[in-house]
Amino acid sequence: MFIDTIRLQGFRNYLESEAQFAPGINVIAGRNAQGKTNLLEAIYVLSAGRSFRARSDKELMGFDAQETRITASGEADGREQRLELTLRRGRRREMTVNGVKKKTSLDFAGVFAAVLFCPDDLELIRGSASLRRRLMDESISQLRPRYAAALAQFNKAYEGKTRILRDWEENPSLLPLLDDYNQRLCELGAELIHYRAAFLERLGPESAKIHGEFSGGEKLELKYTTVKTVTDPLAPASVILPQLMEHQRTHREAELASRLCLSGAHKDDIEISINGSPAKAYASQGQTRTAALSVKLAELELHKSARGEYPLLLLDDVLSELDAYRQDFVLNRVGGGQVFITCCEDEKVAKRTGGRVLTVENGRIS
Repeated sequence: MFIDTIRLQGFRNYLESEAQFAPGINVIAGRNAQGKTNLLEAIYVLSAGRSFRARSDKELMGFDAQETRITASGEADGREQRLELTLRRGRRREMTVNGVKKKTSLDFAGVFAAVLFCPDDLELIRGSASLRRRLMDESISQLRPRYAAALAQFNKAYEGKTRILRDWEENPSLLPLLDDYNQRLCELGAELIHYRAAFLERLGPESAKIHGEFSGGEKLELKYTTVKTVTDPLAPASVILPQLMEHQRTHREAELASRLCLSGAHKDDIEISINGSPAKAYASQGQTRTAALSVKLAELELHKSARGEYPLLLLDDVLSELDAYRQDFVLNRVGGGQVFITCCEDEKVAKRTGGRVLTVENGRIS
């Protein structure tokens, strides 16, 4: 799987620019604020159907652009692929795959799979639970389109319930809707929990294997956690549903009093331990970075196992955060597929990788 050419028009700070990539390692160099991460974002948008840092399409459009277009060609699943995304102010996005229009982002995403590793991911071990949920959601969404659809519906229902809890005292007529939202969130949450548990069943052992090589034998363990009434997260969604409903029932009054959603899959987390001790509390900075790198490299291997080919790997300014040993470990593990690495122009990454170098300056790629 690889992208050989990408063309950007009116995207972020790119007025009009084109780049040709090598099928192996591509080093995207340049000073800060020139557009290196923007280029990675464009690649990710084509793979996932959405940005990893923008909440709406209008944020992707240049300040004066009335139209934004991202076009890329490459190969995936053993055939040539051409994707195009067009954004226009005040209109719905247009998406095509090999000239065929796609109605939704879910239909458009997944032709090119991608694993992103950015500085925030170095906080995966000791950071907030939202980072670990994001890891699950982004990866499973690309591996299982049904999960992506359920997640989108869950998030929409969660927003609706949040508004009810926030406003019900001032507007009591909203309260009768609460039970319907609870039911829907439990139905969708049961699906999410089942998929997440199955994902962790594979991610955990692969992460432990890589971490053992990386750390010289330390033991890394990942454990998926959800609401306490769910006895077996790997059970079918039909079994998990009544257990979620029971948890929701016992938290109903507390949610009304606090005006917060206290029960549901949006509270899920991954417990991470190193040598039997909770990593969040006891791991050193070096241990946490080694563990985070191991988890992300394991994610790469899961995609390879599922599709038979490596996904695109996007490393956004990560190497500069690592010492030489960890840099070498990462670079030695990512040679199986196409890799995009952003770095400042004074780094020596290009010489160490032997990859193609693209320089970005003020929204132009050379």
